Amino acid sequence: MKLLVGLGNPGSRHAGQRHNIGFMAVDEIHRHEDFSAWRERFQGSVAEGKMGDEKVLLLKPSTYMNESGRAVGEAMRFFKLEPRDIVVFYDELDLAPGKIRVKTGGGAGGHNGIRSIDQHVSNGFRRVRMGIGHPGQKDLVTRHVLGDFSKSDQSWLESLLDETGRNAHLLVAGDDAGFMNRVALRTQSNEPSGAKGQSSARAKKQSHVHQARNSGPKVKLPNKGPMADMLAKILRRGD
Repeated sequence: MKLLVGLGNPGSRHAGQRHNIGFMAVDEIHRHEDFSAWRERFQGSVAEGKMGDEKVLLLKPSTYMNESGRAVGEAMRFFKLEPRDIVVFYDELDLAPGKIRVKTGGGAGGHNGIRSIDQHVSNGFRRVRMGIGHPGQKDLVTRHVLGDFSKSDQSWLESLLDETGRNAHLLVAGDDAGFMNRVALRTQSNEPSGAKGQSSARAKKQSHVHQARNSGPKVKLPNKGPMADMLAKILRRGD
């Protein structure tokens, strides 16, 4: 059996907030797969079903975020599960909007929901980190996380959630890499403009080196100054 947990804060006031993307992801899995209706159990909302040959329980804790581990621990103990049987979906500041990463274990990274699950379950559960981006300044983080997704977010958000729902069966089967690849194929076409701009900037930074290594004699390279010194070192290292 697998336990798929979405993290968020309960109540309609929080429903559209970035911090609740975990709830949204589990709701999308519920929509795409054949699950029972939601009901209250284990200090949360649960739905039961099967994905492939595996029994699956969806869980949205009804406690606030920083007490999420209470609900997860109660469900785990009832079904005699191991941490490796648990997959948790949650918001990640340190990933660009629309990006997704799956890993097992690791630090909480300042996320109170993950910290609480660590305390009640231990560290060996799988984490699906769903990027919401960083506002750029530490004093804006709380407002950003507890703010609703904007209209400009909707394109990548809908793609990310839809592909998560369509491909969650891969997570249940243990194919984390396959899940990430499937989601990335769809969401990269809806990458936010800011992320595309960052990619373009990185490409520009590499352009001088690329030209020096791969272009013909028509490319004019600087022969004086810091750039010339840097290129000389790089070219020597590549020989």
